[in-house]
Amino acid sequence: MQRKTFIRLSTSWAAATLMGAASLSAHAAEPILIGVPIPMTGPNTQYGDEVKAGLLTAIETMNAAGGMNGREYKPVFVDDACEPKQAVPAANRVLNSGAKFAVAHVCSGVTIPASKIYEEEGIVAITPGATAPQVTDGLKGHYFFRTIGRDDQQGPFAAKFIAEKLKPKAVAVLHDKQTYGAGVAQHVKNTLDKLKAPVVMYDGLNAGDSDYSAVITKLKSAKVDVVFFGGYHPEMGLLLRQAKEQGLKTQFVGAEGAFNQGLIEIAGPAVEGMMFTFPADFSQRPENKGIVEAFKKANRSANGAYQMPAYAALQVLDKSMKAVGADAKKVADYMHANTFDTAIGKVAFDAKGDLKDFEFVVFKLAKDGSRTQVK
Repeated sequence: MQRKTFIRLSTSWAAATLMGAASLSAHAAEPILIGVPIPMTGPNTQYGDEVKAGLLTAIETMNAAGGMNGREYKPVFVDDACEPKQAVPAANRVLNSGAKFAVAHVCSGVTIPASKIYEEEGIVAITPGATAPQVTDGLKGHYFFRTIGRDDQQGPFAAKFIAEKLKPKAVAVLHDKQTYGAGVAQHVKNTLDKLKAPVVMYDGLNAGDSDYSAVITKLKSAKVDVVFFGGYHPEMGLLLRQAKEQGLKTQFVGAEGAFNQGLIEIAGPAVEGMMFTFPADFSQRPENKGIVEAFKKANRSANGAYQMPAYAALQVLDKSMKAVGADAKKVADYMHANTFDTAIGKVAFDAKGDLKDFEFVVFKLAKDGSRTQVK
């Protein structure tokens, strides 16, 4: 009798032990959720596609190598449509998913209100695309970061190129009246003014319009030989195409948001000669050979504006979590205090979460849409 009792107790104990071990195993195997709010619908979907390509390639590569100490990364995609009114709902969907980390947003007008939620809720978020200074200037500067340069870095860079290399007789600075476009255009104008470049026109146009004939007529009347446009590719594409149709011969220059494959589809051969500032082609770094191969195997492009910054964002999160665990505050602390080797080179953040350094270059487009670096 005593033996039977002993056996039953042992069996119960063994079962409880197995259940506990299974529970621990299940807990250890829980994925680490990465919120990914990006434009998945609307005219700026291609920017979201670039972030998605970079992040998925990073997730697949890191999961194949064992994830974060045995825990896989799992993306939680949310559509923000590049619409400011979708910013708070998108950020709340990330919050409600349980994700404590995010590679978050491309468009600055969306990122500014959304970043406040991540900051308040203690979600470590990194934007690979939002460049407006207001994104981080209005925050306490602990949980929100970016792996792309700011407009007050890109705008002066573009302006110096225009003034020193193009040597214009009359410059027009246009923008789309939105947070990103108006912001980068203002930084371009401010620097052109400091350099005493002849800015003869500074004006906004309405995003979403289909006819910019009135703007082109103004450009003709002002006899501009260089036009800088701050905004996204749909409007830039129409400006290029309609300028060519109306016989306006001038040098168009844009920032990184004005170029992607969609620009070529809209403007056609009129893209010939357009120049734009852009993140350096990180796919050409010898250190990224393996990363580029991973993109190719997955049938994804590696050389847009946001793929490599998105890849780098997960690299930073991964290295930080492996150092201090998956506690968001500890990860943020670690990110502020350390330097990381990533797909975009060495990454170090300042107190605001901005990059201490970021490399922009200038590309020029051929008629077929191929590009050549000119600076």
